[in-house]
Amino acid sequence: MYEIFEHTADLGLRIRSGDLAGLFEEAGRALFSVIVTDLDSVRPREEVSFQLDADRNDDLLRDWLAELLYTFHTRHLLLRHFDVEVRDTLLSATARGETLDENRHRLDAEVKAVTYHGLKVEREAEGWLAEVIVDI
Repeated sequence: MYEIFEHTADLGLRIRSGDLAGLFEEAGRALFSVIVTDLDSVRPREEVSFQLDADRNDDLLRDWLAELLYTFHTRHLLLRHFDVEVRDTLLSATARGETLDENRHRLDAEVKAVTYHGLKVEREAEGWLAEVIVDI
């Protein structure tokens, strides 16, 4: 589950999940729900793999979202389905989506960057919570 909240001239993403891998999957969906108005319109036609390593979970989350954003900006690839595995500080993931089709996809916010401001990944009684601010 994720929600979007206002933050000055930026947008915040608040993500919750029962497990850490699910948190990263939901974060990917949250990011692309800001980029495209109807995430359900994105078909899983292409697959991209990711391998990331960071010292801490919050840095790993920021790097994950930054890689997804980079993939969108360089390949015009909208991603919707995410299969993530997190072991210690290593993330392995497969994401599926399709190339932007201006006849079917309407872009929403232009996300310029994923910031470190207010970045957190925390264990809670019910699972995991993350907050991240994106620059629009």
